[in-house]
Amino acid sequence: MGALALFLTPWRRLVPIFLFTLLGATAVQADQGRATAFERAHAEHLGVVRFCVDPDWQPFEWVDGEGRHRGIGADLLALVARRAGLTLVLQPTKDWDDSLAAAADGRCRLLSFLNRTPDRESWLLFTEPVFSDPNVVITREEHAAVTDLHALAGQTMALPRGTSIEEKVRRDYPEIAIVLTATEDEAMQMVSERRADMTLRSLIVAAYTIKKQGLFNLKIAGRLPDYTNQLRIAVSGGDHVLRDILDRGVATLTEEDRDGIVNRYVSIRVEQSSEIGFMLRIGAAALGALLVAGVVIWRMSRLNRELARLSRTDALTGLVNRKAIDARLETEVARALRQKRKLAVVMMDIDHFKAVNDDFGHPAGDRVLTGFGRLIAASVRRADLAGRMGGEEFVVICPDTGVDEAVGAAERIRKHMEGMEFGLGRPVTVSAGVAVLRRGESAQALLARADVALYGAKHAGRNRTKADPV
Repeated sequence: MGALALFLTPWRRLVPIFLFTLLGATAVQADQGRATAFERAHAEHLGVVRFCVDPDWQPFEWVDGEGRHRGIGADLLALVARRAGLTLVLQPTKDWDDSLAAAADGRCRLLSFLNRTPDRESWLLFTEPVFSDPNVVITREEHAAVTDLHALAGQTMALPRGTSIEEKVRRDYPEIAIVLTATEDEAMQMVSERRADMTLRSLIVAAYTIKKQGLFNLKIAGRLPDYTNQLRIAVSGGDHVLRDILDRGVATLTEEDRDGIVNRYVSIRVEQSSEIGFMLRIGAAALGALLVAGVVIWRMSRLNRELARLSRTDALTGLVNRKAIDARLETEVARALRQKRKLAVVMMDIDHFKAVNDDFGHPAGDRVLTGFGRLIAASVRRADLAGRMGGEEFVVICPDTGVDEAVGAAERIRKHMEGMEFGLGRPVTVSAGVAVLRRGESAQALLARADVALYGAKHAGRNRTKADPV
């Protein structure tokens, strides 16, 4: 071998490494999701794989009235299955206990979204984590901050029956009296109604339930170390190959995938950092004790601000929700009447929105809603409040605004929307109704007149703005 060949030989070994690096993360992701020939043959042999879920664990997963698997876990499982080349079919069950029984007796081969525990590991195989979410202690507002459950001996904790958290709390904190409930909602309701001192639930589930049920006398009182949900897919029957196929799909998931799915249901960003300092044990030194107390107070304050924000936010668009709209409108009406100032409300509705969902599917409908939400948010003034009432209906509250200004603002948004492209091959239009506050009028009466004006715009042919007579 010549000197030149000797010199080039090491570089030949490095060329594949350089090329692999240049191909980037996309190629790595594709390779992670690509099954081996043996795995593909195994998937073909399995055919349709039946899976079981918790039919009532919103927003993580639930089964809707039409028997469809919905929620964060449902969308993540569907994405994993598609990338892994698996065909899944939902096995109906009555509740979570029935799903566990179905996995044990062979009615289903997969469980979709659950924590790994020692008891479950004795009969199930688990994938790598699909999703992580911290568990937080939820109490009533007047309860002190929780830094150590051992200090709360004798207090009651409401927990849904059959969950991994029940198993862990019984093991780690036997001095806590556990009260079992049938559902997540019931556990939160018991705390709100003083029938239990606390519950320990996922941050996302807590935010969703408090918002849905209006349990605003509750707060996040603490977070326990080592109690973060690491939610996985479980395989029954000892099928290691099926577990490996699923793991290939899990490996392709990105943070963008997860964030996009979460934001369809709850407007929240889950922090993945361990934040070890949050629950450090209180040291003997006074300075150390003050430092830990300060960290606890800061984190509780931050988490409760986030929870309060979630209760006012529409999960899909990021705009404020109906509850926040109603509260702000009451405030603005009272101010306008007291100070004898103008106030306008613009109500907007996407035309033929049901046809978008029917013709192109709900993901396309979500694109239209989020796009319109961004348009409104970018179009209003700093003093205005834009929000989503629900469905395809949006509202803008315009302080110190007369009818002509409000109609002009609505028309600018309407014309801009008409020119937006959503990949549907046809334009999407909106109709708008405008009403201006009358002397002595209530907030709900003002909103109702804006709704009547919107109906007038729809009746007149859509894609236009109508103002209610002042």
